Amino acid sequence: MEIFQVGGSIRDELLGIKPSDKDWVVVSSTPEEMEAKGFKAIGKDFPVFLHPKTKEEYALARTEKKSGVGYKGFTFYFDPSITLEEDLQRRDLTINAMAKDNKGKIIDPFNGKKDLEQEILKHTSPAFLEDPLRAIRLARFKTYGHLHNFKIAKETQNMLNKIASADELSTLSAERIWMEVHKALNRENSDNFFKILIEFNLTDPWFTNLKKVSSDGDEPRYKWAEMQRVNNFKLAKNLPVPNEYKKTTEIIKKALDLIAATSLQDKLGIIEALNIPRHSKQLEEIFQLTIFKKDKDYLKSIIDTVQKIDFSGLINLQGSEVLERKKLLYHKALKSRL
Repeated sequence: MEIFQVGGSIRDELLGIKPSDKDWVVVSSTPEEMEAKGFKAIGKDFPVFLHPKTKEEYALARTEKKSGVGYKGFTFYFDPSITLEEDLQRRDLTINAMAKDNKGKIIDPFNGKKDLEQEILKHTSPAFLEDPLRAIRLARFKTYGHLHNFKIAKETQNMLNKIASADELSTLSAERIWMEVHKALNRENSDNFFKILIEFNLTDPWFTNLKKVSSDGDEPRYKWAEMQRVNNFKLAKNLPVPNEYKKTTEIIKKALDLIAATSLQDKLGIIEALNIPRHSKQLEEIFQLTIFKKDKDYLKSIIDTVQKIDFSGLINLQGSEVLERKKLLYHKALKSRL
């Protein structure tokens, strides 16, 4: 049994960055030996184990062969004869295909260290083409603070173009696509993710209406709402977007509609739909976004005014009476401000 640290943690260490976690590959071992040493099996498709003390993941060295469509269309092979280099070769990018032994020696059969120094993202082998998810993952790597300036190798650009034209992106699950989007939105340079999708025509079928890129705010839900705004709120209809993101986007859209509305009746209708008493705190946060800079004071005055309205008289009313009285209260309080 030989154990090697592998993957992104090696890349980050070489860049002087402390990795958030570490992955390990075990060569010349079996599932039985791993369990006998106290490792807990957790892998469904291939042998992955949790270390009994550190709880880090240790995977048996393996190879993979294309046997179907999509990122799940692979058959995995593992046995003690599979070498470290064979395992590293199946990885997506050369900068992620390095390993380190227990003496600190770097094993780098695909020149990942050189590509790291030259700030190049290059695929490890032609097998990159077999997994469409790798194109989406590469776009996400461009959101990392320490990788966002890396250039994509010309030959890897060709791979991305081939993946786009092969229509295999449609074989990926909506959940897996959203997972990559969510990870990208949590990075400082999240706009790079969407720029890559556009540049290499990776927008179909999941981002069909993606035409423009913009970023506003630090929180992922605000970044997503801004992407929706610049794409006419028609982005990624088929993705499992969390309700929190949808609600934030909806509130921002209503606030923009309020600014654009010209009639008093329309403005009052939008204000009522915003449900300011319930969403006042979130609205105050939203109005700090760049898109509301010019209208922030105007919107803030509306919130302050609505919060001073006495709705206690609605308690004994029912149905349509409540709605009519609400409209009157809004109108009386806000007509001079709208």
